[in-house]
Order: sequence, then structure tokens, then C-alpha cells
Amino acid sequence: MTETFGNPNSVDHVFGEIAATAVEEARCAVARLVGAETQDVRFTSGASEALRLALAYAIERSPSPLKVAVAPIEHPALLDAVDHAVRNGHIQVVWMKVDNKARVNVDNIAHAVACGASLVCLMAANNEVGTLQPIEETGRLTKTAGVAFLVDATQAAGRVELDAQRWGIDYLILSAHKMYGPKGVGALISPEIAESAPPKLHAFHAATPNVSGIVGLGEAARLRTAEMAADEARIKVLRDRLEARLYRDIPGLAINGDREHRLANNLHISVPEAPNDAVIAHLRHKVAISTGAACMSGADAPSHVLRAMELPAWRQDGALRISLGKFNTDDEIERAAEAIIAAISVVHSALGVMP
Repeated sequence: MTETFGNPNSVDHVFGEIAATAVEEARCAVARLVGAETQDVRFTSGASEALRLALAYAIERSPSPLKVAVAPIEHPALLDAVDHAVRNGHIQVVWMKVDNKARVNVDNIAHAVACGASLVCLMAANNEVGTLQPIEETGRLTKTAGVAFLVDATQAAGRVELDAQRWGIDYLILSAHKMYGPKGVGALISPEIAESAPPKLHAFHAATPNVSGIVGLGEAARLRTAEMAADEARIKVLRDRLEARLYRDIPGLAINGDREHRLANNLHISVPEAPNDAVIAHLRHKVAISTGAACMSGADAPSHVLRAMELPAWRQDGALRISLGKFNTDDEIERAAEAIIAAISVVHSALGVMP
């Protein structure tokens, strides 16, 4: 940001060359993290832009309208982009069912392909309940059927193994800030777009690259490649300790999502007769947890993910999303558990709920 301030698009002088080299090194690190070719990495302002860009490429490469298989638990960034394309006549949607653990069964994906879907969209891991989806199996299915495969790996990249080439992923999306990198930078990784011009639906003049953000993403990818296995094992131990404590001391508590197939850092719970907004209000300045996705923070409605899972009303109203990270300590886990238990006790007391 200060010492190597050159524009990587200006390689006529040494300052531009240094910046271009830094961007290329970051591209290599990102490709290595997700099992892709270096030239397939295109940097964006974040995952939302990458999703829109991927859809635009898919639409341009398919007879109109593009038939897209989507699950209702996808991130709002994708659902909104799909809805916009539907309203403009570019896309038709084949909805894929999910179970009460927020998992999309491979049979449902196969059914969507049989119904004519030419693009399957699937999160690698759900951003709310942490459920891991059958990405490798879906990649084999779509590759055999000759169908394009888009994977939103925003939550999963740097936390679980991904192998874009071997698994047949045509469009893979990630974001730097979900793996300890800077906010405002992400990537679309696709062999379909290497060196290609922007699609007409997303036409733009190539912007000056966000070099410092890109370098930050590259460094984050390098560190996750080196540290992911050890970090995630330790985070899982912390998560399980927090889960056990809350489960022991909060009557009727339920764990949402797939407990056998979820991100190590995710803990999504529901508490009976404890509205989540009231609990959150008592935790401000104590514990940073949420009622759902960050992009929907403040929304006065149950999560679209929990609705799609068809959870009972009390589990939707009392849902709390807790995320852990590599910098959390044992002491923080204990203090967080005590604060959450105390906040729920206060809410129950105010509502006259018997312990």
C-alpha cells in the first residue's frame, strides 16, 4: 500500500512489474489452496461479485434461458442474482429439496439434472448451520452428465479440502475475509473463463486491481494451505467443548444442521422459549454471535435456511449462530458459555419460563 504502489496493469516500468508479480504470486497461492490452475483465478471485489460474474458467464454459454438447479438454502447473494436473472428471462430455476439438516441429497441433484438443468449451484458449506454438501459426488455426477457445476466455497475454502480440477468444478467462488484475509476481495476460479472477455451481461472496463487486497488474499490462502489441518482440528475441540457445556446447562437446547458433516467452526443452536433477538440484546459487548447470516443482520424474519429445513417455529425463533476461529482461546470458550447461559436465563426469567 505504500512501498510498492505501482499499477499491475502498467508493466512498462519497474513499479508496475513489481505489483504484477505480487498479483501473480497471490494467484498461484489461491489456485494451490483449491486445486486449480493458476490462470483460472480471476480476482473480484468479493464472493457476491464472483457469483454474479459466474452466472453471467454461464448464461452467455448456454441457450437462453439457462436452466439452473438451486437449493433454497443458498446464500442470498446467489438467490438474489438468480431471481434477478429469472425476472429478466435469462434463467429458469429447478429447485432442489433439502432435508432437515440442510443437506442436499445427491438423488435430488440427479433429479434436477434429469429435469434439464444445465447448471447446478451448490454451497460447499452452508453459511448458517455449517452443513457440508456432497461436492465431490456432485462433481462426478455433473461431469458425467455434461452439466456445468458452480460451487460457492465462501465458507469452506481454507477450512476443508477442495479440489476444483479433480472434482469437476466449473465455477468456484471464495472470499478473503472468511479465511482471515482482508474484506472486499474474493475470486472466481474457472477454466471456462481463462483469458476470456467479460460476458455481455456483466460487461465492464477492467478496473485497476486492488493489489493490497489481492496480496492479502494470496497470503491468507498460503497460510490456510499450511495451517488448515492443525487449526481446524483445534477449533473442532473448542466447538465441541462449547456445545457440550451449552447442551448440559440449557434445558431443551437443540443443535441445528448435520452434526456429522459440518464445518469445525460452526455451532448453530436453538433454545426453547427464548427469542433470539432478546438473547442477542443481553449479549452485546460480551459475546459476538448472531441470529443468522451477517448479510441479513437486523432482518425481522426467520432465516430462509431454517424455513427450508422445515424446523419447528420455536427452533427458528430461538436460533443462535455461533462461529469460532483460530484465535479463540480456551478461556474465551468458558466465558462465552457462561455469558450465553446467563443471557438465556435472564430472558427466561423475564418471560416467566420455569427452569
